[in-house]
Amino acid sequence: MKLRTLSMALAFAFSGAAVAADAPAPAMPTTPDAWAQMMWDFTRNPNPLKDPKQFVPFATAATEPGFYTALAMQSLDPSMWGYMANSMMNPASFSAWMPLMTDPNVYMKWLAAGMDPNFYTALLSQFSDPGKLMRWAMAPVDPKVLQLMMQSINPAMYMKWAMSPLDPQWMRAGVNTVNPATYLGWMGAGLNPASYGDMWKGFMTVPAPGITPLPGAAPYGTGTYAPFDPNILMQMFAVPGTAPAAAPAAGAPPLYNPFDPNAWAKLWQLPVQPAPAVPAAK
Repeated sequence: MKLRTLSMALAFAFSGAAVAADAPAPAMPTTPDAWAQMMWDFTRNPNPLKDPKQFVPFATAATEPGFYTALAMQSLDPSMWGYMANSMMNPASFSAWMPLMTDPNVYMKWLAAGMDPNFYTALLSQFSDPGKLMRWAMAPVDPKVLQLMMQSINPAMYMKWAMSPLDPQWMRAGVNTVNPATYLGWMGAGLNPASYGDMWKGFMTVPAPGITPLPGAAPYGTGTYAPFDPNILMQMFAVPGTAPAAAPAAGAPPLYNPFDPNAWAKLWQLPVQPAPAVPAAK
């Protein structure tokens, strides 16, 4: 019975990890509490750094006192730390962070935002909003702040930490360390051109001359080397500029091909051995 229960728990954890990895990304948060929760998710928290259009609403939420109150309340929940651990082990976190270093479109977006007066106006208006300044002035008597202070004497919080080894988020994080799909997912994310930005999609999918381009491949010109195209890898030993080998003349012995099983079968036949005579028909 115990083995059956353990196997069912492991199956649930594996399936839960797979569903969590394949689930679509949620929409952009709209409240300071939702933005604070997004900071725990490493598959989404670099989004404000990749797009100035997302950085403006993030700055609006990050300058609210409720953002830091929600972040502090979430840090007292052990389940949130397990949620963060699972997001860090998710291969999607690699694809989310790598464009910050490899995608030139990210730098072009910030360059364009640096020359846009509306971008500066949207940021500077956060510090001149009288409603926001009033919320900061009244933060000491905010019910959420008082609730945060009362958590130090809340026995339920200490019970959560005592039971954290049995928390589903932490159990899933522990199972993911021995889940082969986790490591295969990271390998796939590392080999996926989409993890490095739009520019690398065309570079790694445009085939060399003589190969039909893949559907949707960017026209980066002819002769581009595609290191992830198996057709190109098969042609690595061909000398550039040489004509293809001509067919052997009639009567000449065929060339030896070490990758041909038929050639291996004929390996023990003497080169000068005549073919066996065919008996004449009577």
